[in-house]
Amino acid sequence: MSEVPVDAAPPALAGRVILVAGANGGLGQAASLACAQAGARLVLLGRRVPKLNRLLDAIEKAGAEASAYPLDLEGAAPDDYAQMVERIGAAYGQLDGVLHCAAEFRGLTPLLHTDPADFARAVHVNLTARWWLTQACLPLLEQRDDAAVVFAIDDISRVGGAYWGGYGIAQHGLIGLVHMLQAELAHSPVRVSGLQPGPMRTPLRARAYAADEDRHARDPANYAAHCVALLSAAGAVHRGNVWVPTAP
Repeated sequence: MSEVPVDAAPPALAGRVILVAGANGGLGQAASLACAQAGARLVLLGRRVPKLNRLLDAIEKAGAEASAYPLDLEGAAPDDYAQMVERIGAAYGQLDGVLHCAAEFRGLTPLLHTDPADFARAVHVNLTARWWLTQACLPLLEQRDDAAVVFAIDDISRVGGAYWGGYGIAQHGLIGLVHMLQAELAHSPVRVSGLQPGPMRTPLRARAYAADEDRHARDPANYAAHCVALLSAAGAVHRGNVWVPTAP
């Protein structure tokens, strides 16, 4: 059996506590597994308890530490996020990163015919709720020497076109949020960045593209390592930017 060199570098996220919002989704699951492999302790946030529990089991079987926090971003209020952060602080004593993967998209619909409730839901889950969660986490994040907030953002050139409704509008808002928030936190230990992965084979994309005709989509696992990079100290090079990694 080969020996591990004594000067081997520690895993990229060793000692860090990472909150993954939307951990039960395609990118959220892949990123959670990659973060666990990179040494992070994880808080898995999502609304589908069975999926969260299966992910939790997989992480724990791999020898990593994680906890599940069921929460529906659609109905959660600022007080719910404050309570969540209080519990994270009590359980772990720290928070080093937040990865936003939660998304809401019901399908392609002309704005003229979009149900007002569906439009409001998409904007809220994809933009407003992400900010409320981040706002609640910032006091705990600012206690660390190096912390990160990472927003998964869709391709604006694609979802800025016709029929993407509240989801597409929210994606434009997220880019503005990344730049604005980073400008305000430029002298703090909290790094803010965006990640624009390529097309991924997820249930969300399947609502817009026929799976058997979608030859561009890749497994979300192809982009999980990029999430790890942005949450680690190496992510400093992308501070304040939306990173579009090279397609795998």
